[in-house]
Amino acid sequence: MPADSFSPSVIGVAVVGTGFGQKVHIPAFRDYPGTDLVAVYNRDLAKAVAIAQSHNIPYSSNDLGEILSRSDVQGVSISTPPFLHYEMATQVLQAKKHLFLEKPTTLKASEARKLYQLAQQQGIQATLNFEFRFVPAWMQMKALLAENYVGQPRLIKIDWLVPGRADPNRPWSWHASKDLGGGSLGALASHTFDYITWLFGPAKRICARLVTTIPSRPDPKSGTAKVVDADDTCVLILELTNGTTCQVNISATTYAGRGHWVEVYGDRGTLVLGSSNPKDYIHGFQLKGSQTGAELQDIPIPDWLQFEKNYPDGRIAPTQRVVEHWTHMIQHGQTTAPSLKEGVYSQLLMDAAHQSHQQGTWIEVPNLVDYLS
Repeated sequence: MPADSFSPSVIGVAVVGTGFGQKVHIPAFRDYPGTDLVAVYNRDLAKAVAIAQSHNIPYSSNDLGEILSRSDVQGVSISTPPFLHYEMATQVLQAKKHLFLEKPTTLKASEARKLYQLAQQQGIQATLNFEFRFVPAWMQMKALLAENYVGQPRLIKIDWLVPGRADPNRPWSWHASKDLGGGSLGALASHTFDYITWLFGPAKRICARLVTTIPSRPDPKSGTAKVVDADDTCVLILELTNGTTCQVNISATTYAGRGHWVEVYGDRGTLVLGSSNPKDYIHGFQLKGSQTGAELQDIPIPDWLQFEKNYPDGRIAPTQRVVEHWTHMIQHGQTTAPSLKEGVYSQLLMDAAHQSHQQGTWIEVPNLVDYLS
């Protein structure tokens, strides 16, 4: 039976990647009634067994192929480090299992495009965990923009300034390696590129400066200094296809950074969305607005947009909404955003940012339809 004609009421899910996967994916899938956690993968079998037992998941393995051969696994979530995404996602799609993938999609856009094409060939539904599309305050901003609250945007300013990697004594990990997919561009700007497109439209060109402010970190094994070559700070300017300028400042090394803010200034009004919470990048968002030069006022978020359940870790509730979105795609055999297509576009912008930094110039962003054809 083709994958796209199989529409189970409850989708059996295997979790691959047990760092972020254990903190966020497992509780999101566990508490959503349309999914059933049936398997866990970890390259260390003992860890896989322990995680499965602690979460009452019936099967565990250190062999991805073995998991993919199981008939009770219809979908797979991948939250491993980015350098593993392409190979693992390819295996999942070749096995005709639906794919729930963490960002960044892959290490480069050409890999993301191959995954998209493979998913199309296999009739598989795949999504990226672009959580901000499903956060109540962000959904309300989207609605107000659609209602022309600010009019024609004149300037979009985004700051995402957090202290998570500000301590130079934090040990070296894959996050410090460009080749392994580390850096703030992949960790944070991958989200930013998606929500810019969602809220304001695609980009025409980009100019980027990527900086490594902490050039070495202690090796966790030897304690000696190990080189960091992944960016921890990004300064980006995007010219959108509608002509609007978008300025983006992202850093994971800002002590007492202001948090995450999106400011939209238009010819009719202003919207300011932001959170100063440095420890949880979902909790704490508030929306303010102003029209015709009045002072900014709080904009209430409708009850119907609020999460049914809040968790101590703010990432779980919006991820659960992405899970719901994914299961609807599977059950109805219809692809809607965010899907792997949006993952390809985010990766295209990341590639363009790297190219701009290397060449010291503006880079034209390919049209997504042309790129995928």
